[in-house]
Amino acid sequence: MADHQEASVTLPSEPVSVAAARRWVAEVLSVWGLPEDDVTADSVRLIVSELATNSVQHTFGKSPTFTVDVRLEREEWLRIGVTDSHPRWPKRLPAAVQQDNGRGMVIIRWLAAEAGGRLSVSPTEDGGKTVWIALPWRPVDAPAAGIARGC
Repeated sequence: MADHQEASVTLPSEPVSVAAARRWVAEVLSVWGLPEDDVTADSVRLIVSELATNSVQHTFGKSPTFTVDVRLEREEWLRIGVTDSHPRWPKRLPAAVQQDNGRGMVIIRWLAAEAGGRLSVSPTEDGGKTVWIALPWRPVDAPAAGIARGC
């Protein structure tokens, strides 16, 4: 495998694109050697789903598209980014609001931390932002430390 692999897709900011983003990232990871039933693949699909949902729901129509980037660096780090052109950065909602929604970033942070990864946000040149998740890349035959299989 090459030292660096990269793939991206740009989709319309519509609810149907969330499922398309999830399917696309699953296909990319499969090509890169991560089986669809691997726990990391499950986590990445959920992360992409949550980030894409946030991009569609919280840009209030001000970002007509969003882009999903997936990068595998030196077979050590998998980086997943979702970019939109809305200037508002993600934030945790107050507890009272979190009763019915608002848990997406909490879920994403937990998944990243559980896998030994991290979350970051970076500005784009057009005034938007990219939310990045970096996860350690583990070979398929190595157990994922800290993540229980079959749960």
